[in-house]
Amino acid sequence: MKEAADSGRDIINLSIGSPDKPPTEAVRKALSEAALRTDMYSYPGTHGSPAFRQQAAAWMEHRFGVKLDPAHELVSLMGSQDGLSHLAMSLCNPGDVVIVPNPGYPIYTAALALAGVEPYLLPLKEENQFLPDLESVPEDVWQRAKFILLNYPGNPVSTVVDLAFFERLLAKAQQYGVLVVHDAAYSEMAFDGHEPPSILAVPGALESAVEFHSLSKSFNMAGCRIGFLAGNRDAVGALRELKENIDYGVFRVVQEAGVAALQEAMSPSAPPKAGVLYEQRRDKFIDALAAEGWAVDKPKATMFIWAKLPKRSDGTTWTSREFARGLLDATGVVVIPGVAFGSEGEGYVRIALVEDEARLLVAAGRIGAFIKG
Repeated sequence: MKEAADSGRDIINLSIGSPDKPPTEAVRKALSEAALRTDMYSYPGTHGSPAFRQQAAAWMEHRFGVKLDPAHELVSLMGSQDGLSHLAMSLCNPGDVVIVPNPGYPIYTAALALAGVEPYLLPLKEENQFLPDLESVPEDVWQRAKFILLNYPGNPVSTVVDLAFFERLLAKAQQYGVLVVHDAAYSEMAFDGHEPPSILAVPGALESAVEFHSLSKSFNMAGCRIGFLAGNRDAVGALRELKENIDYGVFRVVQEAGVAALQEAMSPSAPPKAGVLYEQRRDKFIDALAAEGWAVDKPKATMFIWAKLPKRSDGTTWTSREFARGLLDATGVVVIPGVAFGSEGEGYVRIALVEDEARLLVAAGRIGAFIKG
């Protein structure tokens, strides 16, 4: 991408899921006021401020009906990736097995490599609506697995599930004493009236599940680095204990901004959820692609489109890397090849809706010209 930009090409970067909007005025005000306080600059503590943990627990009950003990069932994080990258280190020994999706967010497997843990790659296939076939996991894998990690709404595949799916997942995992780890970073970015549930809303889930939440995408706070892990107190405690040895926690100024964001989301006059904006962008962009000759399924959530590659103009097929590189070189539009998320991602690209509608329509026109050859 740098090479293309250095050549003077106009780049439309639809690769990384970095929100292009700022947090609300209330969040920015809380951040700025906290930054001026003289008591904000000591070590914040790895567990998270009581105020942030209490507010996160209140939001979980408001949003999902989940009651948590903020003292033992919740820990603040420098964004959910902080926790995702360290969870295996806190729960596993080298040589243990963890079940992760393929395709999946790259930190899922990278974190296992850092911890010396063996991944079992669970395929997510189009013919199964990109849902995992839990019964296909061999018995010996279930018996060896420390945890299974899934993510809904998904990234890169924007799949959504209902509470019944989580009930089946928990029942299967509980047969083998396997912890369920759910990455819910996109819970506030659903479309068409769908409201993603929390796995912790399943009765008894606190005995065998944890859930990551992030303020990065839902509240346009990606640069602030703030999120949390909630659920099973033993797993939460293990991550807390590890983090006590590697960092000093989230800057309290940022935690104050997180409190403001969650409070605002709970108020009767709460601003529209982030999903409203991305649903509008989804519709405009996918309709524009269709007009250019590329029919792409509309996702039910997230800021991403998981797009099955079209045929070349001569009827042959691209690899995902060929398509992404060729599109960048020819048009300046940047997308991520599906294979970057795992072998099952071959044949797809991920497109992030992180430009305004006008730029997305320009991108769609350039993509159309590229696929027509």
